[in-house]
Amino acid sequence: MKNLYLSLLILLSFGLTAQNTVVDIIVNSDDHNTLEAAVLAADLAGTLSGDGPFTVFAPTDDAFAALPDGFVDALLADPDGVLTQILLHHVVGSTALSTDLTDGAFVTTLANRDVIVAINNDGVFIDNAKVTVADLEADNGVVHVIDAVLDYRTTIFEAVEASSAHNTLEAAIIAAGLQDALNSVGPLTLFGPVDDAFAALPDGTLDVLLADPMGALTDILLYHVVAGDIRSTDLSDGQVAETLNGQDIDITINNDGVFINSDAQVIQADIGVDNGVIHAINGILLPGTTSTEEVISDFATVNVFPNPTTENFTLNLNLLESDQVQVRIVDMKGMIVGAYANVKSDQIFDVREFTNGMYLVEINNNGSRFFKKLIVKK
Repeated sequence: MKNLYLSLLILLSFGLTAQNTVVDIIVNSDDHNTLEAAVLAADLAGTLSGDGPFTVFAPTDDAFAALPDGFVDALLADPDGVLTQILLHHVVGSTALSTDLTDGAFVTTLANRDVIVAINNDGVFIDNAKVTVADLEADNGVVHVIDAVLDYRTTIFEAVEASSAHNTLEAAIIAAGLQDALNSVGPLTLFGPVDDAFAALPDGTLDVLLADPMGALTDILLYHVVAGDIRSTDLSDGQVAETLNGQDIDITINNDGVFINSDAQVIQADIGVDNGVIHAINGILLPGTTSTEEVISDFATVNVFPNPTTENFTLNLNLLESDQVQVRIVDMKGMIVGAYANVKSDQIFDVREFTNGMYLVEINNNGSRFFKKLIVKK
């Protein structure tokens, strides 16, 4: 009797033709009282009782109870705000049965954010929530019960971290200390190489890069990031985009697909997150060099210290032709915050006016451009 009146009210109020909707499954469940209250508070019962089709990832009462104290009450007090977005992040605008889910797949929710499917020996996971009951079919879709509330506030790094296809990229980002940069407000666009792309590098190359994470590895990773939220619909054949390491990438679009620098193909586009977008690619982009070894060699000639710094840093150019060196300092939004010509070795740069965070020190020597990461921490 708990939900009979409510079910009838929903059906009568919205003139539904479906006999058993995803809302009915939630309402008639003894384990989804909080979800039911949230759906009603956000005025989404009518929407989810419509024709659909919908796939609902339904957190249990225990999942909501595991949230910080007062969090659910705060959501219910502002049902038109974050609550609505969180609920929509649990709904997909199509029917996805368990047999339709594949490991590593990105699924876009009605909140215009992606969740990542992981399937392993422990079960099926949507982001970090485990599917505990699958395929509760309704006339307008399907419900999968999950044991955690999905967080719709996802950053580029968090999406990489959750992806089963980007384990090497995750390790590289962590080694280079770029997590905060890719968690920043942005917006940023990441062309994210999958694990197979890293595996295709010559033997030992990845180990060499990881051994010098603040040098060549950082430069290569930043060559995969562009300032701005650039969706596939924003790309055009022949387009050139400047990356966060200052060098350009070239976009080619033909009958075979979308390619970056001619050899890395976009294999999954428009993975939307709160601070930008990710496009998965099947190759590694190398900045302005013909081989990874050249990148490593260039970085061996330059040192930035102290790093992190509070007031200033020294740039040691070693064997570079110092009378030809130009330096720019760029923040993580791609803005130039300092530009210097005819830089000498061991020149000191004042950063007292800089805010805390990560910056790129761009060194241009006779047209050869490469970068060092600088951390300002006061």
